[in-house]
Amino acid sequence: MADLAAFTTATSFPLKSIATIDPGRVLIVAPHPDDETLGCGGAIALLRSHHYPVQVLVVSDGTMSHPRSRKFPAPILRQLREQETINALRILGVESENVRFLRLPDSLIENHIDLAIVQVRTYLQATVPTTIFLPWRCDPHPDHRATWQLFDRAIESLSFSPRIIEYPIWDWDPEQRGTVATTAKVIGWRLDTAEVGTLKQNAIAQYRSQTTDLINDDPEGFRLTAELLSNFAQPWELFFEEI
Repeated sequence: MADLAAFTTATSFPLKSIATIDPGRVLIVAPHPDDETLGCGGAIALLRSHHYPVQVLVVSDGTMSHPRSRKFPAPILRQLREQETINALRILGVESENVRFLRLPDSLIENHIDLAIVQVRTYLQATVPTTIFLPWRCDPHPDHRATWQLFDRAIESLSFSPRIIEYPIWDWDPEQRGTVATTAKVIGWRLDTAEVGTLKQNAIAQYRSQTTDLINDDPEGFRLTAELLSNFAQPWELFFEEI
């Protein structure tokens, strides 16, 4: 079982610098547009400041955040969220040519794993990342778990073995946090991101569709709460690795 009590005692995890990670060529994988900035925005900024190459792959189209909006129907919302991602990553030091969108259906990634494996495997063979940042395998959101599963399966037949670093998103919410069955043994550590904290917050602010009332015609539309966002304003980011 995964010990999710770790999220209440995160400051007890060892604090590392970017120099101690030495990640080589990096791929950041986001289940939705914004997860890469929330969970890894500090890491991305640090990596780029040290001239590490960084690619970002966003798996879903993100269109279920406001499914009833008439002002922003799915095709328009997808364009908006992708542009927000490009804007955020540019602040963090990643140019648009290094960002790719898979555009799998939001909330339905699990149903498309078999079809997406070949696409992901081809992408990995072309980019040959040394280190891949994936969503935490036990994250409460099914799209996050499915994204981890998609890449775990895609990596199986590669001729190289990238280092896998996992980042949490929704486990920071105590209402969603739970105990998830896993046989994996993992260790947790924190990355010191204090020097790029302002950059990360500026990047998060680019996601106006998720943090403001920009889309105001869907009463049940999604919005990141101030409480959840506060977890991504720490001077560090939390990561897990299998041992």
